[in-house]
Amino acid sequence: MFTGLVDDVGVVERVERTDAGREFRVRCRYDDLALGESIACDGACLTVRECGAGWFTVAAAFMTLERTSLGEWSAGRRVNLERALRVGDRLGGHMVQGHVDGIGTVRSSTLHEDALLIDVAVPDDIDALLVPHGSITLDGVSLTVNALPEPGVVQVSIIEYTRRHTTLGDRAPGDRVNVEGDVIGKYVRRIVAPYQATST
Repeated sequence: MFTGLVDDVGVVERVERTDAGREFRVRCRYDDLALGESIACDGACLTVRECGAGWFTVAAAFMTLERTSLGEWSAGRRVNLERALRVGDRLGGHMVQGHVDGIGTVRSSTLHEDALLIDVAVPDDIDALLVPHGSITLDGVSLTVNALPEPGVVQVSIIEYTRRHTTLGDRAPGDRVNVEGDVIGKYVRRIVAPYQATST
């Protein structure tokens, strides 16, 4: 479980193909990671395989590569990192599982006063979960739905602090981002689905 509050931006140092998918070595600020620890990399929950002061490796299976943007990663890429939530930690963002639901595509990125407004096209099953001022996770960052400008598009507002401490300020039209819908919305949709079916 995560909160969507990124606490480091790492850099991919090496990408290696494996029989099961790909392995990534990531440079970071952490010096106390443990083997087997969960860490969210651009919103995808991965397991630390090897680690040392300032670096770790994680592996992504073929299914993960298909459902996320990790298959596009190459050496030099900056990635948002968050370690798993500990009991007693502040939940400053929202409940994030690190289970990417799909890939969104940046439609536009526009400065508006002191904020960066980013419009992202999202898959239909994620669009169904969106409500104004609800929560969404983009590349591992907990964000508030600023607006729903049209069906299948979500707008988020990136404040200056978030631009400096995550990779979202780098995103440009055409870029693909990992998207996780609000877990509470998923359960609500599942619960009400049978009643919606019987009412039609």
